[in-house]
Amino acid sequence: MNEHPHPHQRRHRDRTDELPDHVTQDAVVVVPGIMGSTLHDTTTGKDVWGIGGISWLLKAWTTPSGLKSLTMTEDELAGKTGRIKATGLLKHSAWTPYLAGSEPYTDLVDTIRTSVADDAAILEFAYDWRLPVAANGRLLADAARLHLTGWRRHPAHAEARRHRADQREGRLVFVAHSMGGLVTRAALDPGYDGDLQADTRGVITLGTPFQGSVKAAVILATGRGTPVRLPHRKLRAMCATMPGLHDLLPQYRSLRAGDDVRHLTPSDVAAIGGNAELTRNAARFHHGQKSITLPGHRSVVGVNQPTWQNLTITDGTVEAHFDGARQNSDGTFILDRHDRVRYFQVYGDGTVYKESAVLTDIVTHLPLQHGDVAKAQTALEAVTEIVRDDINPGPPQGEAGCGLSAPDLVQAGRPWKLRLSDVDTLSGLTCRLTDLENPTRPIPLTLTWEDGVATATATAPTPGLYRIDVRTPDGCDITQLAMAADPDEPLAEAED
Repeated sequence: MNEHPHPHQRRHRDRTDELPDHVTQDAVVVVPGIMGSTLHDTTTGKDVWGIGGISWLLKAWTTPSGLKSLTMTEDELAGKTGRIKATGLLKHSAWTPYLAGSEPYTDLVDTIRTSVADDAAILEFAYDWRLPVAANGRLLADAARLHLTGWRRHPAHAEARRHRADQREGRLVFVAHSMGGLVTRAALDPGYDGDLQADTRGVITLGTPFQGSVKAAVILATGRGTPVRLPHRKLRAMCATMPGLHDLLPQYRSLRAGDDVRHLTPSDVAAIGGNAELTRNAARFHHGQKSITLPGHRSVVGVNQPTWQNLTITDGTVEAHFDGARQNSDGTFILDRHDRVRYFQVYGDGTVYKESAVLTDIVTHLPLQHGDVAKAQTALEAVTEIVRDDINPGPPQGEAGCGLSAPDLVQAGRPWKLRLSDVDTLSGLTCRLTDLENPTRPIPLTLTWEDGVATATATAPTPGLYRIDVRTPDGCDITQLAMAADPDEPLAEAED
């Protein structure tokens, strides 16, 4: 359906070219999610996140000093930023414990190029995702305003207007993945730029945790209680004082406490290793965001993937649950026949459960994992339709595909298992493991039934970053990244 240029291709239209009718006169702003911007340390002159090379990823996560530069300093916590500079959108696959993997935004940007009059219409907004969402929202508001002003003066803007049924002046369209949706909503706060909402034609959010994610609490708790492997411990140490991560904590009633389910409190978060003050700031921030309207908002939401919804805290240790409490229209919890809270497995994209990613009734459901919801072909088609503003994306399609459960960290040379949910037959179902250093030689995986669940045993032959690909008979592709560590080199302890 879409014409996709070759990856990394850059295009500036010749003014004499005839523009297709589907080309929009609007300016598009691409806003990545957490871990989705490359970062540079201005004091050391070194890139500290998102650089190319899988060997760098292995070293960063498996050595004590790796990623140390990403830890928030006292000055940064006090608001004195600038040490870390965002340099661009992620252009290489990256891996993070629990978040499984961050896919590059190259395909998303290249897809948007097929719908705009010139490359100048696209702004790739990179930001320091460690900082508060509110701070990045203001930076985005300023950048979007400058981008729109510049685009309206561009010759291609006037040409694009002449080819549209509505020859109005160009406006903004935000395409935001994950945390990027929260940053976009903060940017559209009328208390900062009162005209930005009116100058925005639409907002497309891809897997945005508007109500937060249980994974944020799990990350803060990792390393407490039973011993864990270094990458997970390192992530907790890095995120313990990171405002951006605290902004992703669940804002709905997610904590199971006896016969009740309540909100996480600052003391709860402090008990598992987070920061009480940052938790209070996040709650105040989210409360103030509820009144902000996203113009022309449409959500692309991942579904069918097992996703944590609730949690239990015991002696500082977090247990996450794949089901959660649901409420009646009057706000009371749905109870079972014994008058106890009833729990439902709603699913999501593996990181954000479905209901957290929805703000309005205009939703496109796709059976995708969180990292792939801004990269898979089905998601890119939905983005194209909305950017072009000439095709209705249609009703939610939530019954296709399947769920994928796989470990995020494995040992090279040692077998491990992945499982698929919502699978009725193995006929027409394919699964493979691809070493991203050698992507042309994927390893086919054999699926069998184990206790009624479609299961495959896989082995990553060497250390590196691997992509698990599942294709279902209905043509859906579900993917996840997994890191394979060297089993002969025990993981060192992290520096706290």
